[in-house]
Amino acid sequence: MRVCIVTDAWLPQVNGVVTTLVELQQGLSARGHEVVVIEPSAFKRFACPGYREIELAWRPARGVASALARAAPDAIHIATEGPLGIAARSYCIKNGLAFTTAFHTRFPDILAKALHIPEGWTYGWFRRFHSASSAVMVPSAGMLAILRSHGFERLQQWSHGVDLDLFRPLPEADLGLPRPVFLYVGRVSYEKNLEAFLKLELPGSKVVYGVGPVLDRLKREYPSVHWRGVVPRSELVEIYSAADSFVFPSCSETFGLVMLEAMACGTPVAAFPVAGPLDVVGSSRGGVLDADLRAAALRSLDLPREGARGRALQFDWDVVCRQFIDYLVPAAREAAAPPISDGRASGERWQPAKRQRL
Repeated sequence: MRVCIVTDAWLPQVNGVVTTLVELQQGLSARGHEVVVIEPSAFKRFACPGYREIELAWRPARGVASALARAAPDAIHIATEGPLGIAARSYCIKNGLAFTTAFHTRFPDILAKALHIPEGWTYGWFRRFHSASSAVMVPSAGMLAILRSHGFERLQQWSHGVDLDLFRPLPEADLGLPRPVFLYVGRVSYEKNLEAFLKLELPGSKVVYGVGPVLDRLKREYPSVHWRGVVPRSELVEIYSAADSFVFPSCSETFGLVMLEAMACGTPVAAFPVAGPLDVVGSSRGGVLDADLRAAALRSLDLPREGARGRALQFDWDVVCRQFIDYLVPAAREAAAPPISDGRASGERWQPAKRQRL
């Protein structure tokens, strides 16, 4: 099967969406599927307002149409709601092609925090964007419930996975800092609620890996924190393994892949009991969820590291890829698909319609 994935988030960007899509591409290819990715590097680009580290495609409609026509895919998946996603959606609707979408990032929450735009307005826009999709893939049960409350339809829960061969415990790992080491890895941006972690009175050391639009301000205000920037993904294995607790303060996640990566390295998580952590950590021995983040961080120090690793083992990429394939629809079929109500894959073998040259 030839699958076309359209995404505004791609390498060299460093975030959970890119990681998920790159590993999905590799997983599908390993299973014999041909994957065509339409991403920003082939287009003229501009810096995303408020987040200059991310570049978006400038007026990509013609290029996206040409790329989709050349690909002639059996199935089309629009992964993001940016300029490329908008262009692909318009092309599919115009040409009567069915497609699936995904809700990876809580942009309404980000825009509310960064620009004070009411969430109701932006959730309305995103609901309209996804309304033409045959299936909207959502990475967690908590996020699925939130989207249902905002009137989204045809939702399918599509969990994410972690590379368990790469992320594994390294018992001798050490950052050379006073212990215990409390670690955060991720974007340093408005929606991550990072100050909830930085202001905690904790023993040992606080370490942050990541960049983002509020990095300079937070470095000035919290000089005792060890700010380490961005490192190659392969180096994160030692960093996660060297930490005693992975503190995840965000309350606006759709999933939270970094929590899985940390647990795969044997490091327990401390987080708030909200969508994302509730799905990734849940009631397992992989971490502690508490409305008191300090209490969660301190209690997580007492958890056995094998419990964190054990929880991560439940997020197998083989299952993730199978779910994704189950949720795809033939591009050539009628775009208006009936709602899918039970949120589970059918388990039936995917049969592409006869591919049409566009």
